[in-house]
Amino acid sequence: MADNLPTEFDVVVVGTGLPESIIAAACARSGQRVLHVDSRNYYGGNWASFSFSGLLSWIKENQQKTDLSDECEDWRKLILENEEAIPLTSKDKTIQHVEDFCFGDQDSAEGVEEAGALPKLPMFSTPAAEGVSPGSEKESPAAEGISAGSGKESPAAESPGAEPQTPEPGQAVGTEAARAAPGDGAGTAPGSAAAPSTASGESALEPAKMEAAPSENAAQEPKKITYSQIVREGRRFNIDLVSKLLYSRGLLIDLLIKSNVSRYAEFKNATRVLAFREGKVEQVPCSRADVFNSRQLTMVEKRMLMKFLTFCLDYEQHPEEYQDYENRTFAQFLQTRKLTPSLQHFILHSIAMVSETESSTLDGLQATKKFLQCLGRYGNTPFLFPLYGQGEIPQCFCRLCAVFGGIYCLRHAVCCLVLDRASGRCKAIVDHFGQRISANYFIVEDSYLSESTCTNVCYRQISRAVLITDQSVLNTDSEQQVSILTVPPLELGKAAVCVIELCSSTMTCMKDTYLVHLTCPSTKTAREDLEPVVQKLFNLNTEKETENEELEKPRVLWAVYFNMRDSSGVEKSSYAGLPSNVFVCSGPDSALGNDCAVKEAETIFREMFPTEEFCPPPPNPEDIIYDEDEIEPEEAGVSNSPETKPESSAEESSSGGGAAVKKEE
Repeated sequence: MADNLPTEFDVVVVGTGLPESIIAAACARSGQRVLHVDSRNYYGGNWASFSFSGLLSWIKENQQKTDLSDECEDWRKLILENEEAIPLTSKDKTIQHVEDFCFGDQDSAEGVEEAGALPKLPMFSTPAAEGVSPGSEKESPAAEGISAGSGKESPAAESPGAEPQTPEPGQAVGTEAARAAPGDGAGTAPGSAAAPSTASGESALEPAKMEAAPSENAAQEPKKITYSQIVREGRRFNIDLVSKLLYSRGLLIDLLIKSNVSRYAEFKNATRVLAFREGKVEQVPCSRADVFNSRQLTMVEKRMLMKFLTFCLDYEQHPEEYQDYENRTFAQFLQTRKLTPSLQHFILHSIAMVSETESSTLDGLQATKKFLQCLGRYGNTPFLFPLYGQGEIPQCFCRLCAVFGGIYCLRHAVCCLVLDRASGRCKAIVDHFGQRISANYFIVEDSYLSESTCTNVCYRQISRAVLITDQSVLNTDSEQQVSILTVPPLELGKAAVCVIELCSSTMTCMKDTYLVHLTCPSTKTAREDLEPVVQKLFNLNTEKETENEELEKPRVLWAVYFNMRDSSGVEKSSYAGLPSNVFVCSGPDSALGNDCAVKEAETIFREMFPTEEFCPPPPNPEDIIYDEDEIEPEEAGVSNSPETKPESSAEESSSGGGAAVKKEE
């Protein structure tokens, strides 16, 4: 139980979201003793990815809003006279207005089980304080809703079916043969750190074998996906709570390369950028080749566009071109550049992706330059997407932390922070077992702070929708497309909606379906904000009521809407009574990239350890000098450190279109 945990650490991190995971990895890499805990039974917090049954369990939990049981109700008795407690909460209030709908053929899914689901095992207690490594604990989300009946799944914590298969902590970091199983659940990424006995090619081929049978059936009869099929193939889905893409020259890609964490993940290029104009979806020419091969632009428009994009690449060298418009919007500036309305629309909404009414000229020029600089590094668009979902990225950094000695405990709630009144600093935490764990620094995810601490904080909200559809928003010769589309505001006062469409080769959905994410800053509930856009792009009706115009649109099979709290940009001074050695990490923001999380993690790390390098490259195994009484170099090949393991790179994967994220020569 909790007695197995050491009582002293250098850094305690509460929450496993992206910023917290980066900080934990950076601290462990610099030699700090790190304890990383989360009261949830999965990694990632609001950055997590779920299988379909896992998402149904998550929906059920957030609709019921049941508080987690507090095993240490008398923790206040553990606080001494010269101490003060800041209570933490285990009730997540960051998700609101969750609504899910089934639009597909609603055949009965009663008794239908997920392919590859583990059989239910008798209830038994699990030692929550074990130092479980991220690789092994990835199976716990897969256990949620083992019998995916009619959406009545039990949370993973109540059905720890995957727990007996948990390897030893050290082994799980370097050897992840279990990840090659095609039935892996939430946040799984087969092949990203395969054991020597499991060739990366084999692990990547498994899904292809499984998908062969459905494709043969599809040739015999029209493609028709039912709800029971979605449930049965639920482990094919890896559904992100937050929808983002990685800019190929963004801060996160640079950090993944620098720290060598990129070896734990695989990526796929976003294949096209789309625009929604005059009620139609069109492909936007981005690169020089796209512009000159485009059939939708005239020769004059091609010259106009290339001239403007060339200017944007070095706009700082020509201030006379834009300085008169610095106080105007980017949209107004574009109107002065001799661009046709269609080109202005493409640049504003699909390349710069900025607000038509709020973004200044400099903001637009800077965004356009960033887009253009990212072109061509790994593909024909500026964006990459991690195979198996965005939830892979926090877990990759957790693995790095575990490799360098970090201890991980999921389902491990923290009751309070303990303050020393004399020094005004936080000295310890008290967990739900009543154990006191002391440390020098404490990192806490915003959602764990109690209402009394957040009284003066003004939060924004993000509106999110996730759809499962039967075809792409823009059909082409290739079905395997990863698309990004920005839909301009449909009425004044509304924000533009970012739409990301993922195909089955991203390992986020089953064959013959697409996974569509919609995101925008909230003005109302998520459904009120996003349903008008969904109706413009998709067919929500049953086939009997469908008109000819609607038949051309992709059909929505299943959808969920929810609002997520955006705690980014909140100053630490807004939180009441937090000491100087307690740092707060925010949840996901509404931006397309991950720069905010990386900047926040680096800022906090430098405040704690100003003389240490942030996530330095790992040592080369060949450069390690062994003492005489240590393991011989030949024997080091079987150590738990991934540096000595064969790496499963994206280039070796057969999952299609994988991009190996490497440092440029």
